[in-house]
Amino acid sequence: MARERREPRTVLEHLIQQSDRTYEELADEFSRMDPRAAISARHLGRLARGERDLASSTPATRRALQAMFSKPIDELQRPWTPHQLTPAPERQIVDPTGAGPERNLLAMAAQRARQYAMLAAESTSPAAIEQLAEDVQRLALAYPQRPVSQVLPDLAETQDTLFTLLERRQAPNQSRDLHFLAGITSGLLAKVSHDMADPYSAMLQARTAVLCAEQAGHPGLQAWLRGLQSLVAYWAGRYAEAVRYAEAGREYATQAGGTTAVWLPASAARAYAALGNAEQAKAAITEAEDAWSRVRPDEMDEMGGICTFNQPRTLYYASDALAWLPGEATNTERYALRAAQAYADPNDPAWAFGDQAGSHANLAIARVAGGDLDAAADALAPVLDLPADQRINGIVHSVRRVHQAITRAGHADGARELVDGIEHFTHAPANALPR
Repeated sequence: MARERREPRTVLEHLIQQSDRTYEELADEFSRMDPRAAISARHLGRLARGERDLASSTPATRRALQAMFSKPIDELQRPWTPHQLTPAPERQIVDPTGAGPERNLLAMAAQRARQYAMLAAESTSPAAIEQLAEDVQRLALAYPQRPVSQVLPDLAETQDTLFTLLERRQAPNQSRDLHFLAGITSGLLAKVSHDMADPYSAMLQARTAVLCAEQAGHPGLQAWLRGLQSLVAYWAGRYAEAVRYAEAGREYATQAGGTTAVWLPASAARAYAALGNAEQAKAAITEAEDAWSRVRPDEMDEMGGICTFNQPRTLYYASDALAWLPGEATNTERYALRAAQAYADPNDPAWAFGDQAGSHANLAIARVAGGDLDAAADALAPVLDLPADQRINGIVHSVRRVHQAITRAGHADGARELVDGIEHFTHAPANALPR
């Protein structure tokens, strides 16, 4: 019997009607595409009618929907209005030489094969651990340069795979390696939670990561996680706690010898500054800069990306600390300008959109303090142009600090356009997007 052709409520429901297949047929097809994307016909109907949020579905289900209908999730869940898109094409047979949705299906099949190879064996092979290490490194490298929404599905699946393996009996060396990778992955998920303005979940993930680091017996990972906890506490406004986490990681950093020995005092510097302790803040900046002469890259630095602390981040953190301190506008501008220049090339492996934005915000704060509002607006312009999915928690807070600097200096009337731009920017942060 043909399906009743009522007016569709979502784009997904419209595409299902165009496909001329029942919900039962589509549910069966989901299971054949990927067992992890198994879905009941009833639940699929609720998704199509907009009674359930697509973001609440599993990553596998979301990918299957995107592959089946060749549309991103945010478009599939959008309310349907006539003529807003072209009719969905008829289903095509997968052609390994083709592109588009066929490539997505092949990628999903490869992912399923990979998961089977990881989990089917009685014990985890060295090759499987090597593959997981490559996966984690790829995510660590991608994290500073891509929106959270693009890395979260792979992060969640990688953590799930690692925890599944760790729930089994493993040889000591394998257990150590898996706990090390699980610690990094959980740390990255803590950063995701922080970026989405959820400090509670961030600290929960971080504490789980610390447990993994303890099981791995890895001082470099322990130091890195203390730096991450300090970061979360700082942006949550818990500055004394941020100092404590940075101090708690010092011994681990000394043992490891890597770049966390720079990150931890740099983190303490900006927390001290936020507390109004200028002397401690400046001393911590000097300590961080001096620590570079003693750095011996460790296993965390070898992962790269967000797992290592580089020279541009040192400049950015110093500018972030000095921006809190009255009378330090000149030094703030000097560090922020150098940081902004260091982050100017998005093709540089050290580039990070969040730190670049923070550097520009600090440069704007320094120029507001100097009374040059046009220069402040120029400094902040690249930040205000960021798309919504890059308006992560730290960036939004940095932009709000510019707003506070303008109003406290009594420049709100003379910088009305800039103030309006900041307020518009902060009303659409990344955590407000449909997911």
